[in-house]
Amino acid sequence: MPAYILKKLFYAVLVLIGVVVLVFLLFQGFGDPSRLVMGQTGDSTTQANIRKELYLDQPKWKQFVYYLNDVSPISIHSKEEIETKQLKGFFIGGEKKLAFKLPYLRKSYQSKRKVGEILMQALPGTLFLALAAILIAIVIGIPLGVIAAVKQNTWMDTSAVFSSIVGISAPSFFMGIIIAYLFGFVWTSWTGLHISGSWFDIDDRTGERILTLKNLILPAITLGIRPMAIITQLTRSAMLDVLDQDYIRTAYAKGLSKRKVIWKHGLRNALNPVITAITGWFAELLAGAFFVEYIFGWQGIGKVTVDALEKLDYPVVMGSVLVSAVFFVMINILADILYGVIDPRVKLG
Repeated sequence: MPAYILKKLFYAVLVLIGVVVLVFLLFQGFGDPSRLVMGQTGDSTTQANIRKELYLDQPKWKQFVYYLNDVSPISIHSKEEIETKQLKGFFIGGEKKLAFKLPYLRKSYQSKRKVGEILMQALPGTLFLALAAILIAIVIGIPLGVIAAVKQNTWMDTSAVFSSIVGISAPSFFMGIIIAYLFGFVWTSWTGLHISGSWFDIDDRTGERILTLKNLILPAITLGIRPMAIITQLTRSAMLDVLDQDYIRTAYAKGLSKRKVIWKHGLRNALNPVITAITGWFAELLAGAFFVEYIFGWQGIGKVTVDALEKLDYPVVMGSVLVSAVFFVMINILADILYGVIDPRVKLG
């Protein structure tokens, strides 16, 4: 198990290095963002200072090395860099220090705030939304798939398959517009829901954030429709294969109840492809939440990224892509480990 995890982590590091290279090439490899930082006004001296601060006066390969050094958790920094960038971590050495630090994602062009702080402030909203969406998909999708398999070729099966096809075919941004308009605008007096809102409300007197989950309902349903449809289809297909196995017939022959055979023996052995979908879709939801967050005004990484793209605030966009990539890689490693835990037939190594 430890060797398997180390191998996966090694591949994960290679993937993340590839993401860093791609992100740098897309947003900083071509062009000069110094004009974006200083705005429409500013003299050549100001632009030169900004170019020096952002390493834009260096060759492209050096700019990439500096960027990789900033985002890497293990890097080398001078005392001056540690103080000016306010790096957080553990540092060893004299003038040049070996740093074990939190990745430094640089500063926003527009707000001058640290990108890490901006994203960490928005991250809970995206995690709440993704978790709620995948929970809806699991709670509805798995039972629906099991029922469709058990009741094969009945109206229940046909309805479940038809609903799944519709759910898979409908784009999230289209469903988001329809759901927001109907339940958050046309029928808002009945539903009590609003077309937009975040995971917190601001107290008028104290200015503190207050957790509120009512605004989570519509975006979570919108984001959960497609994974729910896929989980339903996969559960149905896997259950149909499992129910034809000899050990299921043996369980019936031993006198076990139909409910116990289906839900304990059948579903347990049909879960592997479903877990693949759940873990894979949870990672996808972190990225897929971008447009759903924007439609519903949900304060998460997606909305922050879209807003940053509109303002050409590239450090925020670059940081959000890297954070999403890290979550995607971590979730996939966790999925591989869970396979062996849930299904002993799967050997890790």
